[in-house]
Amino acid sequence: MTFQTQECNCFALRSAARHVTQLYDQFLAPNGLRATQFSILAKLRRLGPLTINELAKNMVTDRTTLARNLRPLERDGWIRIEPTASDRRAKMLHLTKAGERRLQTALKAWSQAQAKFEATVGPKRSADLRALLQGVVGTELIPASQLRGH
Repeated sequence: MTFQTQECNCFALRSAARHVTQLYDQFLAPNGLRATQFSILAKLRRLGPLTINELAKNMVTDRTTLARNLRPLERDGWIRIEPTASDRRAKMLHLTKAGERRLQTALKAWSQAQAKFEATVGPKRSADLRALLQGVVGTELIPASQLRGH
């Protein structure tokens, strides 16, 4: 079997993810956020305080990548990181009032990026794509016990 880039599922997904992320980053940049940081703030608002491990699992990412994205959010006062009461080694993430305000301000830019994507790709294809990708995330391609960084 010969490797063909256009037939590689991983390459196609990563290329599409980078392409779409660039669109959202462009719209969110005036708010001082990247798409990944916007998603962190939105998850914390929706789910409430979470440990770093819980958020990493929820965002399907590893702790190291998540930590890199948390630093500027903490530095800018948009999240607060504190030890948990039950385990001082575990860290709990809290959305601050300033983070809530930043998220509210950035929602308009996110909506514009969302509208641009849907206008370009089409609303039905966009919805179908989200459903397909959520289905992929819901599968156990790798047993949880073998995942690195989780």
